[in-house]
Amino acid sequence: MNENDLTTLSVELIDDETTFTLAELCRSCAVEAELIEALVEQGILEPVGRRGRPWRFPASSLRRTRITLRLQRDLGVNLAGAALALDLLERIEELDARLRAMSR
Repeated sequence: MNENDLTTLSVELIDDETTFTLAELCRSCAVEAELIEALVEQGILEPVGRRGRPWRFPASSLRRTRITLRLQRDLGVNLAGAALALDLLERIEELDARLRAMSR
């Protein structure tokens, strides 16, 4: 990587406390707000905060949105199928973490 590449490279570390506005999530995933709204309707994403306020999304929403987009693009999965796949993937990760903890 040359020096010009370093000046144009943008990296942001995201921790569990980070939240995104609707616009930030759309920009980060290169999607329209309508898709994020559909993900909320399907239960794939859950905004945080009080009702009536602008939506804020936890950091996990970025990952869930990107996985959903890949499932749709690569496998042709609809939103209901993506919601199920995400739940199963998260359950597998949870069980895997338990197994690692028990083996220590």
